[in-house]
Amino acid sequence: MSRTPRALAAVALSVAAGLLVSAAPAGAASRFSPGAPGAGDPYFPDMGNGGYDVSHYDVALRYDPATKGINAVTRITARATQNLSRFDLDFLGPLKISSLTVDGRRAAFRRTGAQELVITPGRGLRKHHRFTVTAAYSGVPQTVDDPALGTSGWIPTADGAVMLNQPIGAASVYPVNDHPTDKATYTFRLTAPKDLTTLANGDMKGSRTWNGWTTTRWENSHPMASELTMVAIGRYDLLAERTGSGVPSLVATDRSLGVKPALVKEFSRQTAEVIEFESALYGRYPFTSTGGIVAKAGVGYALETQSRPVYDLTHRPGTIPSGTLLAHELGHQWFGDAVSPKRWADIWLNEGFATYSEWLYSERFSGKPVQTSFDESYAAPATAELWKGRVSDPGRDQIFDALVYERGAMAVHALRRTIGDKAFFRLIKAWPAAYMYSNGSTADFVRFAERIAHRDLRGWATPWLYSEGKPAVSSK
Repeated sequence: MSRTPRALAAVALSVAAGLLVSAAPAGAASRFSPGAPGAGDPYFPDMGNGGYDVSHYDVALRYDPATKGINAVTRITARATQNLSRFDLDFLGPLKISSLTVDGRRAAFRRTGAQELVITPGRGLRKHHRFTVTAAYSGVPQTVDDPALGTSGWIPTADGAVMLNQPIGAASVYPVNDHPTDKATYTFRLTAPKDLTTLANGDMKGSRTWNGWTTTRWENSHPMASELTMVAIGRYDLLAERTGSGVPSLVATDRSLGVKPALVKEFSRQTAEVIEFESALYGRYPFTSTGGIVAKAGVGYALETQSRPVYDLTHRPGTIPSGTLLAHELGHQWFGDAVSPKRWADIWLNEGFATYSEWLYSERFSGKPVQTSFDESYAAPATAELWKGRVSDPGRDQIFDALVYERGAMAVHALRRTIGDKAFFRLIKAWPAAYMYSNGSTADFVRFAERIAHRDLRGWATPWLYSEGKPAVSSK
């Protein structure tokens, strides 16, 4: 993320014969237990759940401009990782569930706490059993306004809405295991009146118009964290092209922002340019399509939604994202999207590397040395906020602060100076490759860097990642 200073009508679903629930034998109820109501992340204890692993979400969502609401059916495919008597999904806000089934059979459910949807199937689910949950629901989704973390979730716009989910918005739109450690593939089927455009992550796989309504289908074939999913509905101008290496690219600009066709073309060209530049640094582009969306959402930030970032330019009508902003959000496609944090405390691995991507871009395209960018940030006085916390554990309310972004990028550069360019550039290509479509922690990264550099890196990691205060730097 880059921040400023601060339906579908009826859907027929069938269940394969092999997905029937296994009945628990008489007297064996004690061997089935509830899944955990959280993923164990101290920053967001209500987020995520235990006892199962999701492999795919199919979200069919119909948007009605007359009510600003949605009618939706979400089908979740998952595998039990324990003998489950019941399990939770995350689902928050006023959306009303009209039906819920597990493997095609009606299941009991209740909503409790901050965002818990507690589901009790008619029979226990055995460990390793592959099961489906289908929920139909409707209403106007909630916008999440967090005093420290800003606006996320379902964000109404003048002619539609944008869904931006970092860190806690996804559960306001669809039931989900809402933590980065449970990545899944996705299908979005978006329906709206035919004069509106519907957009989502991934590859557009078809469009159908019937009786004045258009449905588009979007497929994400690579695992994605729920906080990286996006939907945009409204009036957009679209441009589909390819990058130099042949990656399909789709850019969209909100018509109300008045971006002229020549600038839309430049937006597409620069996006492709950055993708090629960063692919040379970080390895093969990790997804099947790219692009970006310029939206009028009023949230004051851009977000690295997987494969197609969203750039809120509400206060800059008629413009496109700068090269450095593109470098930041597209750098996230490797750092944060392809490789996601194990815990939210590890977010510097997203934001530090995305900010460092800006510095590398500025050096290549504007002639500003990376060292100069480092020096400018390091010049902050010792009393500045960015020196007051630990990069490896900034605190829940500080995950979008300069401590994570600027000091995170400085930590990356200090590592480069410690291990040298040869090992460093091998590292920033090897790390995404080794952890592709998975999760990594700060400790994982330090150990990995030590293997690449063939040396103990505690002298770097202790002051830059694990300690407060302004680290000393050498003059070399």
